[in-house]
Amino acid sequence: MQRYFVSQENVTENSIRIIGDDVHHIQRVMRAQVGEKLICVSDNGRAALTYIIKLSDDYVDVEIEKWLEESNELPVSVTIAQGIPKGDKFDLILQKGTELGADAFIPFQAERSVALWNDEKKYHKKVKRFQKILKEASEQSHRNRIPSLHSVMNLKQILDEASAYTVKLFAYEEEAKTEKMSSNLVNTLQNILSHDKIILCIGPEGGFSIKEADQLRENGFIPIRLGKRILRTETAALYALSSISYQLEELRCLT
Repeated sequence: MQRYFVSQENVTENSIRIIGDDVHHIQRVMRAQVGEKLICVSDNGRAALTYIIKLSDDYVDVEIEKWLEESNELPVSVTIAQGIPKGDKFDLILQKGTELGADAFIPFQAERSVALWNDEKKYHKKVKRFQKILKEASEQSHRNRIPSLHSVMNLKQILDEASAYTVKLFAYEEEAKTEKMSSNLVNTLQNILSHDKIILCIGPEGGFSIKEADQLRENGFIPIRLGKRILRTETAALYALSSISYQLEELRCLT
């Protein structure tokens, strides 16, 4: 069943008004009619089974049939701090990372980042596209929340931001070649608790510099290995999120 995210201000006791681009999608793409059912998800993550009662050019009104007792979110909060990659790789990271349950994304300018996102006007255009990707991926994967997207940071800002997290990790292929590093991810996953806040830092193409790796370690980040093979930057977050999901949702069945 098609799912749409709606602002809480458009939710009343018995009905919801859908506005914006979703109106076109409902009427022109889905060709929905009065009486057809939709799932609407409000800002607070609550999902409601609804049916269409009115179609207009500017909005779609739906009646709430019932609120659903569901949650399709990971039992932990995972923020991906991604060193800015080349080209449109960040699009893929946002889309697939959202499908796999990431709670937030922080793009950051790493030493080895080739792309520079320091033009505010150009970045503003990127953000519009990024937000669209996040919303559509959340709808497709039946999420209860749309992940948040932070402004571009540098590593110092990432380290300051990390004080709010209970688990701090970074993917570092150099030291991760040792057996000790290969066990860090396993040990971390086995000890994660429900509702922990995790931040995972991933470098751009070329990974982290030695200086960056030292700074991360000094600020409590644990270096981890993501398998025996060297992954592309756009694959690393997906590997980690899949590992977290499998460990917590399938093996340990945390909620």
